[in-house]
Amino acid sequence: MWLLQLGIAVIHGRPFHPQTQGKDERFHRTLEADLLARYDWRDLAQAKLRFEQYRHLYNHDRPHEALSPEVPAARYQPSTRSLPALLPKIEYEPGTLVRRVKSKGEITFANRFYYIGEAFHGHALALRPTAKDGAYRVCFGAIPLGAIDLTAPNERPKGNYFPLFSYQP
Repeated sequence: MWLLQLGIAVIHGRPFHPQTQGKDERFHRTLEADLLARYDWRDLAQAKLRFEQYRHLYNHDRPHEALSPEVPAARYQPSTRSLPALLPKIEYEPGTLVRRVKSKGEITFANRFYYIGEAFHGHALALRPTAKDGAYRVCFGAIPLGAIDLTAPNERPKGNYFPLFSYQP
């Protein structure tokens, strides 16, 4: 939510296609081989110490093949943008159709429940009409989260929530 409030879109890999997340998968394999498979943890304090030591080794001492073989710390550059002291408030233009996300992560629209996610609890979302009659983009600020299609069948879905569809502009 913090990233979204800063206007940073979250990008997800394709479900069930780990090859689209190769860097993450490679890091997990390295972490398993270098750290997780080598130690038994007595308690959280020991685990914290081992992870801090490993983070330093990984970023400052261990060359990475993908970096020709430099260490990540040699390539790191701090961002030129600073973080704001307060997160910007998400506001919508007058006349925008707005729904506030309820405690269980859902909104209601046209007598239907749509699950958005518990992380959105208390936040306002915009429902913006699309070129297709009965279809709306669900947006958090300027970031589209999905789409509602009121022309979809009206049978009561499993779990009582209607699905959000991928937004296709």
